[in-house]
Amino acid sequence: MIKRMGAALLFALSGSAYAQSSVTLYGILDFAVSYYNNASQGGSFIGIPTVTGELPSRWGIKGVEDVGGGYKVLFVLENGFQPGTGVLNYGGRLFGRQAYVAVSSNAYGTLTFGRQMNMTMYAQANADVIGPSLHSMAAFDAYLPNARSDNAIGYMGTFHGLTLGGTYSFGRDAAGPVGPSATNCAGQVPGDFIACRQYTALIAYDAANFGLAASYDVARGGTGALAPLNNPAYTDTHNIINAYVKVGPAKFGVGWIRRNTAAASHLQADIIFAGGTYYATPFLSLDLQGVRYLQRVEGGKGDANSTLLIGRVNYFLSKRTTVYASLGYMFNSAQAANPVAGGTVAAGVNQVGVMSRIQQRF
Repeated sequence: MIKRMGAALLFALSGSAYAQSSVTLYGILDFAVSYYNNASQGGSFIGIPTVTGELPSRWGIKGVEDVGGGYKVLFVLENGFQPGTGVLNYGGRLFGRQAYVAVSSNAYGTLTFGRQMNMTMYAQANADVIGPSLHSMAAFDAYLPNARSDNAIGYMGTFHGLTLGGTYSFGRDAAGPVGPSATNCAGQVPGDFIACRQYTALIAYDAANFGLAASYDVARGGTGALAPLNNPAYTDTHNIINAYVKVGPAKFGVGWIRRNTAAASHLQADIIFAGGTYYATPFLSLDLQGVRYLQRVEGGKGDANSTLLIGRVNYFLSKRTTVYASLGYMFNSAQAANPVAGGTVAAGVNQVGVMSRIQQRF
């Protein structure tokens, strides 16, 4: 009896060493108050942003299991919500930010299945010092901070600093037209192979103090999807090239984004950005970024160019809690109507936005 118990205990111990696993609950609660002037209806706005402050609020569950042989199986379920009302973002999905399972190997990279961030998101991560804030380049292209794909197979691997990645989606967005990046393009239609397909690719190199990245993203339309991609023959393409460098307590990033929409009405636009982050102390950081948006109006009727200047101060009360203030100023050309903070502005009118908030991570 004792021998059998000893053998069972030895087997249990060896099994736990072979298949270590963990599940983690995590999240960010980012609550902000925002102000901007010159709303298109007249007057000013003050209130709670509906989508994001400095970072979108979210909570998630992630798990990993070591299955031996250098391989791990992992999953991520991540929810996005509005802290002011508790309403779900991303088209009302329970796990609208991410919902995937993956197989990972240090030697060969990670293969993912499900709703996931695509390569456009990863390409921006290091060079864009402002990120998905309310005052950011999202004022010109709302897809950039919401570059995710439904029904996708993805791969990413890093080898001696060189990162290669890609995603292929059979139906890029299955939710309705509510919330960021929800365009009602589920795809996977029998007899229509290309409807709502999307593929993205990434190549990047990161050294100790600098890095380079380039990505390519093609999204197809589908019948019933939101305009302009309401036809499977129409495409929306994003190309990104950027770089960053670290110098002591500072980091500088610069990049170029080209968007081409081939639909009933053609759109070509460029975003050029440059910015930096400086850590004055371990508890205080300063961010500055300039963004130039260039768009030709169809029919040769001039341009709809804009320039956005952003400044932000972060003070870290602890490893989990941050307070900050952010300022954005939008200069619009005569035919441009790009708002500074997700609201509205009349064509040719400049706009200033101010935001302050507290952020708690867990």
